[in-house]
Amino acid sequence: MRFYMPLLIVLIFNSGVSGQEEINYCNRSFLKSLSKAVNDEDAQLKEIIISDRTTERFSITGKYFNVSTKGEHSDIRYIYIGRVNSCRAGGCSISGEIPAESDYEYFDYSIFFDSICTVRQVSVFNYQATHGHEITAKGWLRQFGGYNGDKEMQVGKEIDGISGATISVYGITTDVQQKVEILKIICQNNDKSLK
Repeated sequence: MRFYMPLLIVLIFNSGVSGQEEINYCNRSFLKSLSKAVNDEDAQLKEIIISDRTTERFSITGKYFNVSTKGEHSDIRYIYIGRVNSCRAGGCSISGEIPAESDYEYFDYSIFFDSICTVRQVSVFNYQATHGHEITAKGWLRQFGGYNGDKEMQVGKEIDGISGATISVYGITTDVQQKVEILKIICQNNDKSLK
């Protein structure tokens, strides 16, 4: 995978969350997943600039990218890299809001999408929480494959729950649904601007 200096500059991101490191968009584990998914070591990512109007009803702590490859190596066309916040044991409930200034646990993950905004792969690459690491298992994450936002995913029905990882399971499930919805809005807006 070749990342040129201009791309690296574009990938610098300040999450604005106190007590947390910034999202590493060039994480080695993520780059390995990308290279394998697109079958092209020269694949390039270009950040998609999103208007505030697109994301005004959503919380977004990451970035979307267009994926370009040489030839037709892959059907992966978009990627989202972001962060899901979770809580320390006893620190909050699933439905509770986390104050912005709190020092909480988190994990960084990526979603690979095809050209019609359907999830092809989800992968957790930086798990910084003391509980719930079971959600990093590739077998469990495969449940998100094929999700296109047509219906809501429910934990316990479409998505298997994991004892001891409840907050992480709900967190990533909600986040994947929101990020699919945002990408669909982005793609619709792009289609309108091309007409």
